Amino acid sequence: MKTIQTLIFICLSTWSFGQNNTANKLAAYMQAQADVNDFSGVVLVTRNDSILLKQSYGFADYEWHVKNTTDTKFQLASVTKQFTAAAILILVEEGKLSLTDRLSQFYPDFPKADSVTIHMLLSHSSGQALGFKELALSTMHADSAYAAIKRMPYVFSPGTGSGYSNIGYYLLGKIIEQVSGDSYARFLNENIFKKVGMKNTGVSDNNTVVLHKARVYQRSETGFIHNPYINWQINRGHDGIYSNVEDLAAWDKALYGTSILSAKSKQIMFTAYNADSYGYGFLINPFYNHGHQLIAHDGGFFGTMTSFNRFTEDKIFITVLSNNESLSYLIAYGLSGILFEKDVELPYKHQAVKIDTRGYNKFVGNYENDIKILTRDNKLFYNSMETELIPESETKFFRADNNERTIEFIQDKSGSYSRIIVTKAGVKESYKRKRN
Repeated sequence: MKTIQTLIFICLSTWSFGQNNTANKLAAYMQAQADVNDFSGVVLVTRNDSILLKQSYGFADYEWHVKNTTDTKFQLASVTKQFTAAAILILVEEGKLSLTDRLSQFYPDFPKADSVTIHMLLSHSSGQALGFKELALSTMHADSAYAAIKRMPYVFSPGTGSGYSNIGYYLLGKIIEQVSGDSYARFLNENIFKKVGMKNTGVSDNNTVVLHKARVYQRSETGFIHNPYINWQINRGHDGIYSNVEDLAAWDKALYGTSILSAKSKQIMFTAYNADSYGYGFLINPFYNHGHQLIAHDGGFFGTMTSFNRFTEDKIFITVLSNNESLSYLIAYGLSGILFEKDVELPYKHQAVKIDTRGYNKFVGNYENDIKILTRDNKLFYNSMETELIPESETKFFRADNNERTIEFIQDKSGSYSRIIVTKAGVKESYKRKRN
């Protein structure tokens, strides 16, 4: 009996040590993101419903130095799309919609409406434009916005390809209103937010004062600047929802059950329908999944940067919400790398140094993962002449367009540089040099 108790104690102690060690690594990584890269926002990381990291950084209001807290609410940008998709599937379950319904059944005046289905809108295969940046910054009325959207040309014929489209999800938001008879905000609140218990979540407008909601800032060469005016009366369906990390964790948990969507609807939602990994409101097993089952979506719009990640087989949830244009999607990638015990480098200040550029030829060549190292005019480039590599040592370089991405050239026993280590958000990946 004592032997069994001893084994249980050892197993529990080992598990507890592992959890604490992982939590410490996550905390150190995020503190470095705050110290080095001025991350402002909130991060939540859970595994099997146990919180590994829940921490706020930076300011909700820069003028008054009001700090973010773990309860702070943030605009979600395109993380909104999953809620729009869920609302459509709820209407399908209620028999009020079909995924094969044509856009012409709701908006017959829309160009090519008879060729566009609800499924195409949900899976980014309708051919409609990305759209919305200029519209969102305008003061136009909803009817004027719809008229402007109708004039936007299709990128490809409906159903013949895939291309990310905010316009498609804007139209889905309008369809929700037409079919339900409710406003987009009210339908989501009654059918999703209230049922999940998301008390800190809603749809933005330009009038309502929302308590504990962070202001949003953009980065410029001179520092942080105010976010521009955004017309929330029309910037909906693809964007518009605000929330906090606790509510998003509750939503993640609800997606494992059937209180909002049936098992059949979730299977439809979590299926990738094209090579771009688009499901309904989510990306399914995108390339940054570390080889684990991942259902995710990121968002970014004028200072707002968000990331929502569900590693469903590992029961891991990671969300990163930022109000100052911090690269949340890369940070989430780094955090998940730590959880999967990859070699992850902490953020640090990258300083350019002068080296003998005559030695650049020894790095030039083709590497695995379709990586090309090029040189021209005593400069080194990554994949194209548009991305320069800046030296920080004799063998390690950072990308001029993003210093969070580095390339280190590794010398073998023969003296040749036969391998590179590429880091993205600190996550290290090794690629061999190809033979000519």
